[in-house]
Amino acid sequence: MPASRAARGRLPAAAAVFAAAWGANQFTPLAVVYRTQEHWPPVLVAAMFTAYLLGLLPGLLVGGPAADRFGRRRVVRIALALSAAASALLAAAPVAEGVVYVSRPATGFAAGVVLTAGTKWLQELSAGAGRPDAGDRRATYATGGGFAAGAVTAGALAEWLPHPMVLPCLAHSLLVLTALAATWTAPDTAPEPGAAPVTSRLRRTVVRNRRFLWVVLPASPAVFGAATVAYVVLPPLVADRVPGYAPLFSGLVTALTLTMGIVVQPLAVWLDHAHSARATLTAMVTVIGGLTVGAFAAHRNSAGLVLAAAALLGAGYGLTLAAGLMEIERLTPPKAHPSTAFLYQGATYSGFLTPLLLALTAGAGTAPYPALLAGMAAVGLLCLAVTARYSRRSLP
Repeated sequence: MPASRAARGRLPAAAAVFAAAWGANQFTPLAVVYRTQEHWPPVLVAAMFTAYLLGLLPGLLVGGPAADRFGRRRVVRIALALSAAASALLAAAPVAEGVVYVSRPATGFAAGVVLTAGTKWLQELSAGAGRPDAGDRRATYATGGGFAAGAVTAGALAEWLPHPMVLPCLAHSLLVLTALAATWTAPDTAPEPGAAPVTSRLRRTVVRNRRFLWVVLPASPAVFGAATVAYVVLPPLVADRVPGYAPLFSGLVTALTLTMGIVVQPLAVWLDHAHSARATLTAMVTVIGGLTVGAFAAHRNSAGLVLAAAALLGAGYGLTLAAGLMEIERLTPPKAHPSTAFLYQGATYSGFLTPLLLALTAGAGTAPYPALLAGMAAVGLLCLAVTARYSRRSLP
């Protein structure tokens, strides 16, 4: 593909990834509106958040193969149309709260497809323009920027404009339609000729590897477990400390968490070492520290401590994700990297269940949130001990 065509296509492809990521995270400040203004039960709102996972995992699973078969641009455009429709449907939540259970999985599916097919598209356009190493960086910035901008903008719109459950959703639909129009003439790309599929034998080899089982896997739930505790669980607990600004505060906490997750990833690369697991161990210590501060924040009802916990948990999220992916790279041959990275990311998405599990436990009167967060920190210490014990075994 000529470099000039590839260059013209990079911005629309990046815009598609940005818009899909925006939609994935706009729900977080809206959840605060549902809880504080509409007084929907915490367990109900947590279940709505978790419903996103029901669409995300299938979207991640089918996005890559569909893009290989039908083309990156076509698949991305179909997913963008679904994302716009899902947000428009979410805007009907004030009159029919049940639509959230349809909108959230649809948003997750669209995001999963775009974050796989769109990332491939952006990477290949970057390689076609003579910048093979720039694709990953551009995809990371587009995804992280969309996650953060979606939360902050939805929080600001819900805070300062009327109809806080409607306008943020319609704003995202408009953004997605703009990205959809931009991709109309963007050049398509295709997989490399002769690319061999990854065999199930290679995947089983990784899953059965003792280092994967005892070093990578114990830390994997902490990736999104840390992130969702920071921006889903903690902000509503201190909503009375920021009266009148709860949705905006939630959006800012989300942006802080995800920004820290991006900023610290070079630190994970610097810490990474082939003969130890020091990057993973550092990440787990950071997550445990964030959970401990979060427990104090819930106990003291302190918005300032929530911000401190979000910074630590966001750093832990970024460090754990990057460290795990680097471990996976060492455990697999190059052609198996995308497939095995998906296996690892599938394990990390189990962390999305954390807000629902905490809400169910707290709602049943088993324990208050400070005790539950302290208990999570204790479980983290146990996982840290397991990882430390096996950190110099089964080296690749």
